[in-house]
Amino acid sequence: MLDLLAASAPAVALRGSVTFYLLVNAAHVLGLGLLVGAIATLDLRLLGAFRAAPVAVLAPPLVRVAGVGLGLAALTGLALFSTRPGTYLENPAFLAKLALLALAVLNLALLHAGRPWRAALAGGAVAGRLRVAAAVSLAAWLGALLAGRWIGFLQ
Repeated sequence: MLDLLAASAPAVALRGSVTFYLLVNAAHVLGLGLLVGAIATLDLRLLGAFRAAPVAVLAPPLVRVAGVGLGLAALTGLALFSTRPGTYLENPAFLAKLALLALAVLNLALLHAGRPWRAALAGGAVAGRLRVAAAVSLAAWLGALLAGRWIGFLQ
């Protein structure tokens, strides 16, 4: 399966063109910036910063921006992974990144499914459980970002 991925047309094109690789890598960084910037802002608000901005007003656009960033980062990340999938799967930093991403996405799903999130969006107080989820979110996404940067140092 990994050999098929590495032999795919996008993977071959990325390996064969420095410019194409540069553009996909830049798009990945843009996706990460949108994702982590929006999530960090929202998580910090849930943790008590920016109290003048109501969660009900701040959250909807930040969630949409984070969603766009996540989509862009996932698409470009898969493309970058396809260039050397075997090498990446042997890299402990890449594996740490995947684990942290899984934690972050699971935390996100649990957060959005819970009553405290809906209450905060309706203008209610930010519950303690929501603050814990925001702290986990912030740590997981920033950890995934750092692990992603670490990948290149272990190759």
